[in-house]
Amino acid sequence: MTFVLAALPLLLIVGALVDIVTRPEGDVRHLPKGLWIMIVLFLPLIGSIVWFAAGREYGSRVEQIGPRDQSRYHEAAARTLDHRVRSTEQQLADLDREAEHYERLARLAKLEAEVEQRRSAAGDDVPA
Repeated sequence: MTFVLAALPLLLIVGALVDIVTRPEGDVRHLPKGLWIMIVLFLPLIGSIVWFAAGREYGSRVEQIGPRDQSRYHEAAARTLDHRVRSTEQQLADLDREAEHYERLARLAKLEAEVEQRRSAAGDDVPA
């Protein structure tokens, strides 16, 4: 049991150091990576806890991409750009479709009003 209790802080320290070294510079908060490594080495348990509490950026972590995965990255980036960047012609076509949609809705509302008016007019002509 003593061995397990002694191994837990060691695992925490090693985990913090590995996390600091492998984390991109943009995901490190408050201090540079080198200073975080020194804090964890000189104040092992406290430094590791502070690193996990305040030093790292939590959230969506960017996938590490190796040289073989570059084509997959470029394809994903191109798909992302296709959804965000649209030509003026595409935007105008979208606006035309939207305008047609609202024109159809207006015509439908007008026809429904006519039908309701005819029903009420036909109801007045029918003797009770």
